[in-house]
Formats: sequence, structure tokens, C-alpha cells
Amino acid sequence: MLISAISFCTLLITQQTCVFAGLMRWTTATLQNTQSPVWVMDPKVEQVNEVKPMRDTDLARVRSVTGVAWAVPFYFSLQQARLYNGQFKSIQLFGLDSATLLGAPPVLIEGRLQDLWQDKAVIIDKVGLAKFNEGNEKPLKVGDSFDINDHEARIVGICEAARSFFGYPFIYTTYERAIQMAPKTRRNLSFILVQPIESLTPDQTALEIEKQTGLKAVSEEKFFWSTIWWFIKNTGIPISFGTTILLGFIVGITVSGQTFYSFILENLGNLGALKAMGASNGLICRMLIIQALFAGFTGYGIGVGLGSIFGFITLKSGQPPFYMPYEILLGTLACVLLICILAAYLGIRRISRLEPAEVFRA
Repeated sequence: MLISAISFCTLLITQQTCVFAGLMRWTTATLQNTQSPVWVMDPKVEQVNEVKPMRDTDLARVRSVTGVAWAVPFYFSLQQARLYNGQFKSIQLFGLDSATLLGAPPVLIEGRLQDLWQDKAVIIDKVGLAKFNEGNEKPLKVGDSFDINDHEARIVGICEAARSFFGYPFIYTTYERAIQMAPKTRRNLSFILVQPIESLTPDQTALEIEKQTGLKAVSEEKFFWSTIWWFIKNTGIPISFGTTILLGFIVGITVSGQTFYSFILENLGNLGALKAMGASNGLICRMLIIQALFAGFTGYGIGVGLGSIFGFITLKSGQPPFYMPYEILLGTLACVLLICILAAYLGIRRISRLEPAEVFRA
């Protein structure tokens, strides 16, 4: 019962924490797919999925900043695509610098990145293409076309990309073509991607850009964490997952403590006999701690193993998101050790008050 309780507690904490971590990684999919050392944006932008377009002249201002090796424009917006059967799909449209094509996902399954220089060319991510093809008698493939705001878009490649929090397909094309496909606005520059010179770090370059241009500039790592913290502060996701994790921890403490205490009560006679034969309280306490830790590590291994199996099963479908870094494993282990210590403490308190004479009187 003790091992089962700790296993269930470990499974619940690990599984829910890993799903939460995977969901938060989905919010930063654009950063993972683009991989730019420094991002420049409007000062009011708080996270990567929020776009406040800048003036086109801001690109030249950033390129003139000391410490910038190169800077390219990057377009990002939510648009509507219409398939050949008349069905509409929401998409995330990305426009890459026409000369360098910087900002595209690094892995292409079909086609070449240079094919974007062709007329009406777009590249779509594999998951997005699967969503396009749901329920279609004639699945889309490389060479087929669809419409974006009444502009023809011809698929020339399929890429592997991190999944989006919103679940929309990723459509990549050139910067100028993306602006043509999107509704006309006065400002179109969503972000500026910057590479620092070798002698400067991304943080140093970002600080210099802010000083000289007044725009907001952050390193990719800081933009990653600011996006995650924005979703933590402004959505109910952390409360939902946190409640489940806390309940798992409480269940682990309650069941484990009660089970271990019952184990002590059932063996009071044996423990009292040991004390009567000269065993000190310290020796008996060490015995109880070792027993609790053995049960804890065994239950931890079983729970983490079951959680890993759950994550492996979800890899094929991608639902729900699952991400298991070593920090989660260490955090779960700390929770399990705390549960074991509390369970052992309850038993130790009872044994410390036990008089050997009580055993012989019974």
C-alpha cells in the first residue's frame, strides 16, 4: 500500500507537470522554429504571440546600431485560408526575408527552402498539412494550391515545426509575398531578427539597440521566459494544473503517512522487543527511515516509469503535449523524499514514546 500510494503520487505529479511544461513550450513555438539570437519589437509587446507592427524604417535604424552583424524583417499574423473544397482554416502566416530566408524552421521534410523564391510559393508544416487534409477526399500535397485572402498559395515544401499553442498551421513565404496576401495596413513589420557581432552577447546587443532606437530588444532566452510568464500570469492554466499536482502531493502524504503509521502499530511488539534487548531509539529510527526511503525510491521509480510510458504513447498523436526535463524529475524526487520523511516522522514519534515494559505487560 505504501509503495502504491507513492507510485500514484509520483505518477500524478510527473504526468501533470510534464503536460504543463509541454503546453508552455507550445506557447513559444514561434521562437523555437525561428531561432534568432535577438528579437526587436514594439515596446508594448509582452510575448511572442502578440504583434504590434513597427514602421518599415525601423529596420534601417536597427541595422545601423553598433554591434549588429545583420538584421532582417520578419512578418507574423493570423489569416484565413480557403481550401479547394471551400472550407476555411485559420493559419499563422510568416514572412521571411526574401534575400536570406532567415527565420525558417531548420528541418524540411519535402522540397527546398530556396523554392520559396518561386512565384506564389509557400511552405507548410507537417502537422498543419494534416489538419488541412482532415476529412478531405483529395489530400493536399507538394504542388497543390489553396487561397489566402483570395491570393493563390502553392505548396512547394513541408517542414517539421514545433506545435503552436493555438493549433493553427504554420505557413511560410517571403516577406513581400506575405504582405501582399495579408490585408493592407500602414505598418507591416512585426519583428526584426538580429544577429550580434562575435564580440558581443545577445543581451549586450539588445541593450545597445534599445539605447539607440527606443525599440524593445530582448535575447531569445529572455523572450522565451517572458512569453511563458505572460501565459502563467494571464491564463488559468497554472491554477488548473497546480491544483491537480497539489492534490497528488496531499494524497501521497495522507495515504503514505497513514499506511506507514499502521505498519508501526502492527509491529509495536517487535520494535518494543528490540528496545528491551538494548536497541537505542536512534537505531530504530534509522531502521524506519531506511524502510520509508526504500518504499519511496521504489514507488518513485514505478511512478516515473508509468509517466514516461504515458509520454511515449502521446508522442505519436502529440496530444496532450508532454515535455520531461530533468528538473521535473528532480522536483518530483524532492516531493517523494518529503513524503517519506513525514511518513517516517509519524512512526518515529510513536516509537520514541514506547516503553519496552509495555511489550512484556501485554
